[in-house]
Amino acid sequence: MFDHNKTEFSAALLYWYDQHRRHLPWREDPTAYHVWVSEIMLQQTRVEAVLGYYDRFMKACPDIRSLAAASEDTYMKLWEGLGYYSRVRHLHDAAVLLVDQYNANLPDTYAALRELPGIGDYTAAAIASIAFGEAVPAVDGNLLRIFARLTEYPSSIKDSAAKKAAFAWYQERIPKNRPGDFNQALMDIGATICLPHGAPECAHCPLADFCAAKKNGTWGSYPVMPEKKARRVENRTVLLIHDKVHILIDQRPEKGLLAGLYEFPNVEGHLSEEALPEALSALKLPIVSIRKAPDAKHIFTHLEWHMIGYDITVASLDAWQKAKKHAKFESDLEAADHINVPAAKQVLQSLLPVHFEKLSTEYAIPSAFAIYKNYIGKIS
Repeated sequence: MFDHNKTEFSAALLYWYDQHRRHLPWREDPTAYHVWVSEIMLQQTRVEAVLGYYDRFMKACPDIRSLAAASEDTYMKLWEGLGYYSRVRHLHDAAVLLVDQYNANLPDTYAALRELPGIGDYTAAAIASIAFGEAVPAVDGNLLRIFARLTEYPSSIKDSAAKKAAFAWYQERIPKNRPGDFNQALMDIGATICLPHGAPECAHCPLADFCAAKKNGTWGSYPVMPEKKARRVENRTVLLIHDKVHILIDQRPEKGLLAGLYEFPNVEGHLSEEALPEALSALKLPIVSIRKAPDAKHIFTHLEWHMIGYDITVASLDAWQKAKKHAKFESDLEAADHINVPAAKQVLQSLLPVHFEKLSTEYAIPSAFAIYKNYIGKIS
């Protein structure tokens, strides 16, 4: 049976999109590569924050081959500050695979795209529908929220059953001739009208006549969300150890939080200024002065870092770096009863003195340390 309501839904949505769509760089030239990179960047990130990164990324890596050939330092630096760094690692891994197995082209079906590193259901659907015209709904947070209000969906929108229900509901309405525009229209409504916080702008919504929450005045009850768990708080002390031209940085482990990124040396807990000399004794640094640096807080998804910082000026990191190679340096370390020697050696090996200018141009420092990076920029 022909469902006029479903047809009218799509027609109203696409008519609105033709008049009000957002003009975004990846939409003006929607190649599969452009859609892919933009969608990966947009995961858990606002469009406004992505625009500059997208432009910079495309200039450095304009196609799949150039991305596959990029060094880790290059693509991590391009992503610096955008967060969720596993996204760009997977992006690079997929580019390498595409060069090896697909002649540097993205496959043109949802099912094949879904097999690539870092590409989940939503991203595969977005690329398949926008770049290749496959009629598959791209169900993300925006589409889930709109679906919940349109249908007064009674259960948690975070459950897998909700995603399946939304996918099936949109699948019945997505037009085969304009599936990409259908998905992007819903993305735009979610970003500009059917908002996640505060009242939706129902007076401007092309789907108001199809919306149960609008009809019944229940938009505030949808979507149903699970109760949020409290974030774990972790205290850390950040050490800005520098001379007149260099500063010490460290590289985080290859797995875990902020994997593989560079950071300023830091330790768990809040150390007092009086406790610093003993804490730093394993490094045998020629300390000239210690003063307080700013406090900072950074919020991850399930974790908060509450940080205090110290500005530690030393005589010469270049001389210190050379001294580390001498036998006396190591013998003094072995002789110090209060020092965990294996741990101290590991720290000494990993710390890297870098020139202040290279800190900004060559090393990816995550936004968790943005306050300290800005602070260093002012004193260097």
